[in-house]
Amino acid sequence: MTMMEDDGLAVGVDIGGTKTRLLVGRGTAIVAEEEVHSIEWRSWNRETDMVALAALIRKVAGSDPAAVAIGAHGCDAGWHCLQWEGDLQQHLAGKIKVVNDAELLVPAAGFSKGVGVVSGTGSVAVARTDQGEMLVAGGWGWILGDEGSAAALVREAARAVRGSIDLGESGDPLVGSLMSRLETSDPTKIGRLLNETRSAAIWGSYAGAVFDAAARHSPLAVKVINEGATALARLVGILAGRGADARHVVIGGGVAVDQPSLFEAFRAAMGQISPASEVTLLKAAPVTGALALARTLLVANI
Repeated sequence: MTMMEDDGLAVGVDIGGTKTRLLVGRGTAIVAEEEVHSIEWRSWNRETDMVALAALIRKVAGSDPAAVAIGAHGCDAGWHCLQWEGDLQQHLAGKIKVVNDAELLVPAAGFSKGVGVVSGTGSVAVARTDQGEMLVAGGWGWILGDEGSAAALVREAARAVRGSIDLGESGDPLVGSLMSRLETSDPTKIGRLLNETRSAAIWGSYAGAVFDAAARHSPLAVKVINEGATALARLVGILAGRGADARHVVIGGGVAVDQPSLFEAFRAAMGQISPASEVTLLKAAPVTGALALARTLLVANI
């Protein structure tokens, strides 16, 4: 241990692939917050990263906090999270809880149990059983899956355009919309241009083309969006079948928040797959869920 912890200080941390956000609270007040690029401290060497993360938390909080809750991109199994907790406990004095970053959505929405669904550059659904077992569905990356994510929507849109052109049909608005985003006038180059980038972030940046085409009543684009949303809802169904409490389903991420048609299609699909679920679109920052978890640790008898 390094220092005595401040008994009233709680810190929530949201570690994303690109940015890390920290929120420090005392009682009901927010006393500090900071956002840094994850690359500033994270090298993906576990030992080095734990030292750097502990130092970052202590710097923003001003001292060792009494409780820290972290939602971490890359903690994709329960044992990953426990490993992080054990490592960090060597460098911070207070209580520590580490979960997958998608698990922050449920507490950020004000619920203690439920399924968190992310539809951003990638997609995943995460929950816990009553026994605390971590359950994950999806999150396999844009090459294998990530259905309903920005990158996967572009992938499926390109496939839909390919099929349409093979049939001699080139009039769907999705064709022109996708070509415009890729800055080409030749639809046969769509596959080549996408193949040259091979980046989920870059592919995801083209997702607006799908939604623009849907707004212009593109049957292909509407089908792609509906199928992506249904795939996300199926992830919830999978977790419910494995023991997750799906009474509350909270969806967040850039695509879900910024594209109402995806959210509405997801809610409609949830009505078929899990009618009893209450579906919430999270607009608050997920780091607020981390702080809520940290505050829970403050009063927990552990």
